[in-house]
Amino acid sequence: MLQESTGKAERRPSCLSKNLNKHEAQEHSSSWSPEMLLHGLRAIKASQDDKFAQVLDAAGEFGAFQRRLVVLTFIPNILLAFFTFADFFVFTAQRPYCNTSWILAVGPNLTEAEQMNLTLPREPDGSFQTCVMYLPVAWDLDSIIQFGLNHTDSCQDGWVYPDTKKRSLINEFDLVCGKEQNSETVQTILTTGLLLGSLLFGLISDKLGRYPSILISLLGLIVFGFGTAFVNTFHQYLFFRFGVSQALVGYTISSVSLATEWLVAEHRAHAIILEHCFFSVGVMFLTGLAYSLPHWRLLFLVGGVPVFPLISYIWALPESPRWLLIKGKLDEAKQTLCYAADVNKKTIPESLLDKLPMPGKRVMKASILDFCSNKHLRRMTLVMGCVWFTVGYSYFTLYLKLKDLDMDTHFRHVIPSVLEMPARLCCIFLLEQMGRKWSLFATLFQGALMCLLSLLPSELKSIMVLTVTLGEFSLAASTTVSFIYTAELLPTVLRATGLGLMSMAWAAGAILSLMIIDQTPSLLPILVCCISAVLALFLCSLLPETEDGPLLDVLEQYPLQASLFRAMAEKLLAEDAAHTDRPQDVVRNTILNSLILKLDSDILAARSAQGRAEDTEPQSG
Repeated sequence: MLQESTGKAERRPSCLSKNLNKHEAQEHSSSWSPEMLLHGLRAIKASQDDKFAQVLDAAGEFGAFQRRLVVLTFIPNILLAFFTFADFFVFTAQRPYCNTSWILAVGPNLTEAEQMNLTLPREPDGSFQTCVMYLPVAWDLDSIIQFGLNHTDSCQDGWVYPDTKKRSLINEFDLVCGKEQNSETVQTILTTGLLLGSLLFGLISDKLGRYPSILISLLGLIVFGFGTAFVNTFHQYLFFRFGVSQALVGYTISSVSLATEWLVAEHRAHAIILEHCFFSVGVMFLTGLAYSLPHWRLLFLVGGVPVFPLISYIWALPESPRWLLIKGKLDEAKQTLCYAADVNKKTIPESLLDKLPMPGKRVMKASILDFCSNKHLRRMTLVMGCVWFTVGYSYFTLYLKLKDLDMDTHFRHVIPSVLEMPARLCCIFLLEQMGRKWSLFATLFQGALMCLLSLLPSELKSIMVLTVTLGEFSLAASTTVSFIYTAELLPTVLRATGLGLMSMAWAAGAILSLMIIDQTPSLLPILVCCISAVLALFLCSLLPETEDGPLLDVLEQYPLQASLFRAMAEKLLAEDAAHTDRPQDVVRNTILNSLILKLDSDILAARSAQGRAEDTEPQSG
C-alpha cells in the first residue's frame, strides 16, 4: 500500500524535471544540497498540489476584488487600537479633597479657597491633605474663623477635584481614598476577556465561517465599545470592557483567517503587515482624541461613532471560499470565486473549477481535540504557543517599565506607535530575505534581549527609554510575523481555532506580566523572561518553513505532504548517486536518507492512526 501511494506521488509532479533543469543550468552540477532539495520540494508542492491556488490565479491573483478585501480589513483595525488602549487615557491622576460644603450653610459667600482653608487640614509643607477633613461643628462662621477646627475624620460627603481640567473615570465614579482602581486592573479584565474571546471566536469562526464571525465581532464593538460611553457605574464599565475585548480578538482572528485564505504568495503577508500598520495608526488617532477632548464619555462617543458605517460589511464582505470547500459547500464556493473573477474582469475555466476537491466526511469532524490527538498539530501548537506567550509577556513587561519612567501618558503612546509602523514594514524585507521561521527567530531574540536588559537595574533614564523602545520595536515585528507564520502553519479547518489558542497564550503572558512585575521581587520577572525566551527560541528553530509552501486545508494533508517530499527526495537521491562519487556527497546522501526514514515513520504513524479511526467509525455509527 505504501509503495503504491509513493508511486502515485512520484508520478504526480510532472514539471519536476523542468524545475530541476533550471537549477542544474545555474549550478552546472548534478548534485543537490538538502536546503535546495527542500526548497524545490516546497515550490513543486505549491505549484502542483494546491488546486485552489490555481483557481485564485485564474480569478486574478491580486485584482480589484482582493484589493477591496484588503482595504475592508484595514479600517476596523483603527477602531481595534482605539478600544484596546482607551483605558490608559481615562484614568487621569487626580487630587481628591473632601467635600466640605456643610460650611456654606453658615458662610454662603465663602470662596472655594476660603472654604478649603477652614475645613481641610494641611500637610507640613502647607498643602491641603487629601481624603481627610475637619468634622462639622454647630458653630457660626465667626467662631470657626476665630477658634478653628481640630477634630479630623475621613471624607463623609464625597470628594471634590478643584485642580482637575478633564473629566475622567476617577472623578466620575470617585475612585479615590481607598477605592482606587488603576489602568493595570482594567487591563487585567481586558486580557481576561481576550482569553475567553480567543477560544470562543476561534470556534465560532471555524464552525460558522469567517463572515458571520466578523459581523458578530463588529456588533460587539458597537454594543460594548460605543456603549461604554453610557455606563452608570464603574462595574458596568468593567463589564463593557470585558465584552469589547472579546470582540477585538474575534475580529483579529477572523480577519487574518479571511485574508490568509483569499490571498496567495507575498500578497498574503503584505496584507497582514499593512493591517497591523493600521492598528498603529489607530493608537495615534486615540492619542490625538484623548489629548483634545475634555471628557472620557466624549472620547468613547467620538471614537466609537466610526464603527456604525461598518454595518455595510453585511453586504460588502465575502466568505472564505476555502472554508466553504472544506465544509462541503462546493456550489457556494464556486459562486464566490466566480464573483471575484467578475470583479477582476477574469474568467475561470469550468474545467479548473471542476478540479476543486471535495472533503471527506472525516473533515466535518475536526475539533479542538485534534490539537491534542494529531501529532503534527500538537507539536506546532506547543511551539507557537510558547512563542506567543513570550511575546505577550515581554511586550507588557516593556510597557510597564516605560510607565515607571514617569513619562507623559500621551507621549508614552505616540512614540511606540510611530516606531511600530516602520517595525512592521521592515517585516516585508525580513520575510523576503530570511523566510518566516528565521524572521520570527531574529525579531523575538532582539525583543526578548531588550526585555531582559530593561529588567536589570539602571540609573540612566535615557538608556532605559532607548532599551524599552528598541524592545517594543522588535516585539511589534515579532507579533506581525507570528500571525503570518501561524496562519500558514495551521490547516483551514482549524485555522481560526488555532489562532485563538495562540492568542490565549499571548494573553496568558500579558496577565502574568501584570501580576508579577510590581508585586514580586525583581528576580522572578527576570527568571520568567529568560526561561520563556530561551525555550521559545529553541523551539522556534524546529518549525518548518512555510514561505514557498501551499496552505493546508485539512489535517490529512500533513502525512500526504510528507509522502510527496519523500518521493521527491528518493528520486533526486537516485539521480545524485548515479552522477557523482565525490566524498562530500556521502554526507549529503546520508542526510537525505535520514530525511526519507524520518518521513517514512511519520507517514506510517499517521496512516495507522487514520486507519484505526476509520475502523471505529462504523462501530460508533
